[in-house]
Amino acid sequence: MELTRISSKGQLVIPAEIRSEIDAKEGSIFAVSAFPEKNVIVLKKVSPDFTKEDLETVAEVEKAWTEIKEGKFRKYDEKEFFAMLKSGRL
Repeated sequence: MELTRISSKGQLVIPAEIRSEIDAKEGSIFAVSAFPEKNVIVLKKVSPDFTKEDLETVAEVEKAWTEIKEGKFRKYDEKEFFAMLKSGRL
């Protein structure tokens, strides 16, 4: 996990190590979902033609937050959560 800061123009810098891990370059496109009740923003790198798989991923994240709000969740520590997220099991 790394920290970043929003600029006065509302711009957010994604740290270089994370950009490298997901091969994000200038012009990369991201889907953005916000969950204000938890102060959470989720970014998903998508292809320029925004595939069906990209839409499904965004929908899965939104479904997960709905389930969390309804109390249907399991608590993970940070390491376990990110491992599951990277493996696609979340």
